[in-house]
Amino acid sequence: MWFKNLSLLRFNTPFTLTCAQLEEHLQSARFRQCSSLEPMSYGWKAPVGDDDAPLVHAANGFFMISAVKEEKILPASVVNDLLAERAQELELQRGTPVRRKERDALRDDIIHELLPRAFSHRIKTWAYLDPVGGWLIVDSSSSKKTEELASLLRRSIGTLAVSPPATQQRIADVLTRWLSESEAPSDIAIENECELRSPDEEGGIVRCSKQDLSAPEIQNHLQAGKEVVKLALSWSERLSFVLDEELGIRRLRFLDCIQEEAEAADAQDEIERFDVDFSIMTLELSTFLPRLLELFGGEVAAA
Repeated sequence: MWFKNLSLLRFNTPFTLTCAQLEEHLQSARFRQCSSLEPMSYGWKAPVGDDDAPLVHAANGFFMISAVKEEKILPASVVNDLLAERAQELELQRGTPVRRKERDALRDDIIHELLPRAFSHRIKTWAYLDPVGGWLIVDSSSSKKTEELASLLRRSIGTLAVSPPATQQRIADVLTRWLSESEAPSDIAIENECELRSPDEEGGIVRCSKQDLSAPEIQNHLQAGKEVVKLALSWSERLSFVLDEELGIRRLRFLDCIQEEAEAADAQDEIERFDVDFSIMTLELSTFLPRLLELFGGEVAAA
């Protein structure tokens, strides 16, 4: 259940739906398995419990949701090989080349024919809503998956104005200063991984992992004008993560003090365990996220 990535979206207007109201809206787009002729299905699925369990899991004012995307797997090489074979047969039968529109129609027929026999692949994406803090947080490093979930939520509830948070100070500038001066705020520790990029359009990229980032070779790149666009950090010995220039958080880890707190809590079954972990995770992040914005000069007020 613990999120491994954080894609952050801000509510542009207050989120006022109750848990019961959100549940009612999500039911209209509950996930269903692809039919034999459908290439894709996308909808909401219970975060925990059986398939008929509630679609919203609430704890301490936070709402956990999850979306499932099922896609039929039709390798392009299989479709293209069969298309070439049938186009050749048609050309031999009538003695004239197959035109583009005819080829497209043949491709559609082949896909329609193969779909019922295709394997399916499912991907589950988690997210939670923090109405008080004003966040929609998606456990994904993919901007496409994040936008897909936000779009599904928007369609389900009728309206949803969200946007990535904007900070007063440019994130790459702050990260570069921390690394070049070997000095970060007292609650932030710089770890052993970074990505440096030249601001020039054709400039180079340097990726370092398991390196002493205070070493001269790293400092030489910074002095040559490269910027820090990704940096591994830890916060207050509670969280570790890689932060990028868009405020994306990757490879998030909840450190020992938080894991010990979760393990110390009694949980009688899967749902109670989920509830305990979800509560601890969201409360921790509700403290961390305002501090994250503060590190970059605070948030730009919405227009």
